[in-house]
Amino acid sequence: MRRILLAAAAALIAFPALAQDRTIRVISGFAAGGAGDLMARLIAEYVPPFMGARGVVENRTGANGLIGAEVVARSAPDGMTVLQCPMGSMTITPNLPGAALPIDPRTEMTGVANVALSTYALIVAARGPYQDMPALLAAARARPGALNYASAGVGSAQHLSVELLKARAGLNIIHAPYRGATPAVVDILGGRMDFMITNLGDVMRQIQGGELRVLAMGDDAGSPLFPDVRPVSAFVPGLQMAGWFGICGPRGMSEESLARWSDATRRALENPTFRERLLANGLTPMFEDTRTFNARIAADLQSWGEVIRAAGVRGD
Repeated sequence: MRRILLAAAAALIAFPALAQDRTIRVISGFAAGGAGDLMARLIAEYVPPFMGARGVVENRTGANGLIGAEVVARSAPDGMTVLQCPMGSMTITPNLPGAALPIDPRTEMTGVANVALSTYALIVAARGPYQDMPALLAAARARPGALNYASAGVGSAQHLSVELLKARAGLNIIHAPYRGATPAVVDILGGRMDFMITNLGDVMRQIQGGELRVLAMGDDAGSPLFPDVRPVSAFVPGLQMAGWFGICGPRGMSEESLARWSDATRRALENPTFRERLLANGLTPMFEDTRTFNARIAADLQSWGEVIRAAGVRGD
């Protein structure tokens, strides 16, 4: 008995965090059921245990994810509250002229680690008139202004991805913004919208159920779930569309805290079950440490800013 107690005491000395009942909050800026919420729950499940803590998810929706970001930005920079940060919230929304933002993530947030790349797909209703990408492009060119596309909102990644497609392919297509991907998909299934570009995590259930058809993948890497679907660049040369889901924190986190989170994320992504769950939802595991992730954020801020200015998109 004495030997067991000594061993337990030694373990607590070696791993003091395990002796504490610590709870880390992972904030999601999006409603339950979408890809962002799923990503937050996977992060909360797999990453905090490597820091001797348990994770809980809190959904704080609004402002294209920035209501959730505000919660994190106003929290103590001790690593106990982080944001599941998608590309759109960190690099697109801050670029929108006229947008009333609760915070500026460029100055009030910092990247902690990247977790996964998000594969985009161009989807249509399976029972609709478009059987392949050439048919959709031909219809758009034959009837300028007649086709419409849905998005999760003005200035969302879904919106700007189609704006890229329109610019590169010389198309005139009407935008219909929705309050999130779910109602947009409902109207595609109902035949009220022609198509949408969105991340696979938002539409996997409908694709697997035969309700939606994938016409093209957003980037050349594609998805192992759809090996026979060609990338959109096969029809519009040079066009690439992909996103990412990472972990962000309030500005002012210590180097020690950032390193601890980065290491825990790397170790979590070595877990085969974590990787399999990401892949099953159209996400590609992609670890990037703090420095690399912040470099990606900076590059995407610049590139999406150029798209927004060229398309004349505003947030008001």
